[in-house]
Amino acid sequence: MSENVKPYKDSELDKKEQVTKMFDTISKEYDGLNRVISFGIDIKWRNKVVKLVADTKPENILDIATGTGDLAISLTETSAKEIIGLDISDGMLEVGRKKIKSKNLDEIIQMVIGDSEDLPFKDNTFDAITVAFGVRNFMNLKKGLSEILRVLKPNGIFVILETSVPTKTPYKQGYKLYSKFILPTIGKVFSKDRSAYKYLSESASVFPFGEELNNILRETGFINVEDKPQTFGVATIYTASKA
Repeated sequence: MSENVKPYKDSELDKKEQVTKMFDTISKEYDGLNRVISFGIDIKWRNKVVKLVADTKPENILDIATGTGDLAISLTETSAKEIIGLDISDGMLEVGRKKIKSKNLDEIIQMVIGDSEDLPFKDNTFDAITVAFGVRNFMNLKKGLSEILRVLKPNGIFVILETSVPTKTPYKQGYKLYSKFILPTIGKVFSKDRSAYKYLSESASVFPFGEELNNILRETGFINVEDKPQTFGVATIYTASKA
């Protein structure tokens, strides 16, 4: 399970503290490097998340592990009057705040520092909750999912976009080669934190996906759980709701 995979193996900090430190360190380079690593396909995946959320006509949205706010900004295309982007890394949030200000979206999007496993919101607050490439960074996955369930309104939609591992040949072999050798190499060359991109690769390889994550969502209390593999299975979109 990805709880055991940490960015800095020689650090005494727990996973949550290490993830915070890591994203603070790579915050300024994250957007550009992310486009390179995903070949820009992550934009297409996020647009699909926006469409799923928009179809439910939410008034307010919580985007957890918002990072630099890419998904939060895209979610302004929905009918939502309020979007809150939450992250534990103030470095990432600061980059996001500048992007939001430059797009004059300050009145719609609010960037908040916070812990996904201890959300600072009342029960049944949000019509929609999203997490893009963030659930595998939770220190305690089930606790984080339980908090999300708590603050989601009944009949609200929860959407996860997360990396997954292709199961069919030759995509399975190609993904293994890319994640084990190419991704860490790109990180070494372009990032000042070499451990960060090795961690992102390792955490993706051991994180539960497909039916395994579906079952964890159901065990947490979510209903109408579905998974939609993307681009040969290198990522998956999960949708769920609350009774």
